Amino acid sequence: MNSQNKPFDAMASYTFEVTPEFNGLRIDTYAASLEIALSRTAAVELISKGNITINNKRISKKTVVKTGDSVEIYIPPIKAIDLTPENIPIDVIFQDADIAVINKPQGMVVHPAHGNLDGTLVNAIMFHIKDLSGINGEIRPGIVHRLDKDTSGIIIIAKNDTAHRTLAEQFKARTCDKKYLALVEGVFSKQHDIIETYISRDTVNRKKMAISKSGKIAITEYKVLEQFEDAALVECILHTGRTHQIRLHLASIGHPCLGDIVYGFKKNRYNLKGQALHSASLTISHPSTGERLTFNAPVPEYMQKLLEKLRK
Repeated sequence: MNSQNKPFDAMASYTFEVTPEFNGLRIDTYAASLEIALSRTAAVELISKGNITINNKRISKKTVVKTGDSVEIYIPPIKAIDLTPENIPIDVIFQDADIAVINKPQGMVVHPAHGNLDGTLVNAIMFHIKDLSGINGEIRPGIVHRLDKDTSGIIIIAKNDTAHRTLAEQFKARTCDKKYLALVEGVFSKQHDIIETYISRDTVNRKKMAISKSGKIAITEYKVLEQFEDAALVECILHTGRTHQIRLHLASIGHPCLGDIVYGFKKNRYNLKGQALHSASLTISHPSTGERLTFNAPVPEYMQKLLEKLRK
């Protein structure tokens, strides 16, 4: 799959070249497998309106794609959502005229989407932080990067468009240093290793990612910090920033995050509310001064309690 490498937007155009592994798929199924995370229902609606074409020709939802086809997808503007600032407590680690660094709690969605129009980090920062960049539009003001709902830890907010562009370029160029802590299943045979694979959207379940023969390169370095009887505390360094990268990579070597029922075991033996994964450290170059800054977020209480239990 070869996309224009633009983030999914509410109004954007994308072009994908069909690779051999997708040859013969119906276009609605193919569109739903792409990294822009369309549902099949949304894909069918776009097809009916002529917003998905193959080789610049209108098609039906039953049309199949062939290797080498050029699939063009136009996402029209969504209807405006009336976002309401909400007085939700947030942990602001650092703030100046350009950026704000937030320690996001587990269970908080980053930005509004269908089904989550309030109670998000965006609703909270709109209340607590008055100046936010507008590059990502009305529903994602200030949002430069994301964390999964159940992943806690550091997320950086841009307070003006110049800062947003500078930070986005750093993430794209991989000059940010990102470290995560994860509590995972099992006993490791290797205390330190680098996992390198290709990752693409799962062809069956669009909400999941999958290791594939094509897609985008993903590199995760891990180091075991503490080994317990049947679990471990590991530090993960992201050399790329793909969706669900750490969760998928750790699961691929037999060590899924505790509490991760998507990529791990369906049985949640510690009754966690989501994967035990924490964005512990982020290093960036300040968008105005260029100074190298490192921000750290303490291990959340639920992970501390679980660590104490595992140590016993």
